[in-house]
Amino acid sequence: MALVIGVVLTGCQKADGPQPAGTIKIGLAGAQTGSDGEIGLSMLNGSKVAIDEWNAKGGVLGKKIETVAQDDEASGQKAVTVAQTLVDAGIIAVIGHFNSGCTIPASRVYNDAKIIEISPGSTNPQYTEQGFPYAFRICGRDDQQGAVIAAYLHDQLKLSKIAILDDKTTYGEGLAKVVENLFKAKGGEVVMSQGIDKNDHDFRANIAVLKGSGAEALVWGGMYGQGGPLCVQLREAGLTFPFVSDDGCQDQKFVDTVGVNAPNVFISFGRDYSNSPEAQGFVKKYKDTYHRDVGSYSVYGYDAANVLLTAIDKAQSTDAEKVAAVIKGQAFDTIQGNIEFDAKGDLKVADYVIWTVKDGKLQELPSTP
Repeated sequence: MALVIGVVLTGCQKADGPQPAGTIKIGLAGAQTGSDGEIGLSMLNGSKVAIDEWNAKGGVLGKKIETVAQDDEASGQKAVTVAQTLVDAGIIAVIGHFNSGCTIPASRVYNDAKIIEISPGSTNPQYTEQGFPYAFRICGRDDQQGAVIAAYLHDQLKLSKIAILDDKTTYGEGLAKVVENLFKAKGGEVVMSQGIDKNDHDFRANIAVLKGSGAEALVWGGMYGQGGPLCVQLREAGLTFPFVSDDGCQDQKFVDTVGVNAPNVFISFGRDYSNSPEAQGFVKKYKDTYHRDVGSYSVYGYDAANVLLTAIDKAQSTDAEKVAAVIKGQAFDTIQGNIEFDAKGDLKVADYVIWTVKDGKLQELPSTP
């Protein structure tokens, strides 16, 4: 009897100790395969570096963090299935998705389940305009990004006529429309605006129309998988004017595809954090872990994970309402700097600038305001 009591007491002491049983499950969702897989995977790998760091110091709330990764293949329909799979798996929060066309439909599933979602890369305003209390993004919005593109075209390049092509997705078409409206508001003229299927890679018919349009630049709203071939075919057709795109082309694969056609290429994106002192520890760990350079969205994945886990730690809870209140109620020290979220879940300050391609790499233009 004494032995049994001793065993029971010992068991109770272990259960009440500083390391409770079980883990905290965090979902990682985004394109890991297909034409957008490179940029999506580098984003999720950035999140994993942060989570590994937290686990190395004991996890959060005394529990280790377990990641549950799902590939949405950049498909909105698949993203809804992925979201439900993650909810059924018992996650308490998700970092993702990447594509706006995936994040928006998936967010409805997470909201219904009262699960925090932080997207490192979805820029379409509709995501946070839905009024979901648990939805956040750690990047800017297309109405902010589009304003920078329109201003660069009109105010710095001094252009009066542009053409626009987009991939007809929630992201590409949405951003293209913002640029069109803001460029017109500045007195500029959009002489051509067309949408193409996101699987098309032959742009000769569009370029033929473009040649006779009088355009002084082409704006591409879409991802690098099509943006690279489009730029190459544009140059092959003899059009050397500015090719201007968005953060969907902010990937080394775009640069590698464009190759010698890189002159006069401009891309909107956040500032270059990779060389900042705050980023050096992360950059080294990323390279040591994955044996490759960080991707453009790796920093955003890393910051998203740190914001989420810091908020859980501050709230001393995984309850979505308590965690959301912390995220909206304080500033966070990140690689991007000191950031704050507004009531919608957007960053209070977004820092879009213009990049170009130089020496085979994407580089921020130093003259960008």
